[in-house]
Amino acid sequence: MTSDALDERAIDDLARQLPAWRLDDDRKGIRREFKFDDFNAAFGFMARIALAAEAMGHHPEWFNVYNKVDIRLSSHDAGGLSERDVKLASFIDDLL
Repeated sequence: MTSDALDERAIDDLARQLPAWRLDDDRKGIRREFKFDDFNAAFGFMARIALAAEAMGHHPEWFNVYNKVDIRLSSHDAGGLSERDVKLASFIDDLL
């Protein structure tokens, strides 16, 4: 599945649309860090994201250590951010 990169105006609007996410310095990805009570909660969170991401055909870059999960979203086929990243970030926010 190929997606189109967001234009500069849409990228500028991400701070309002996804206030908890940080824009990468190169403006090609967004990231967010999460902290949970324990590993079970962190891994359960990741499992729910994995199921949704697979259904969307879009997969996060992530890193997990015990109760921490760091997620970066970018659409490599678009060469940067796309609407799929916004959709997955919104889904992740809704999980909380």
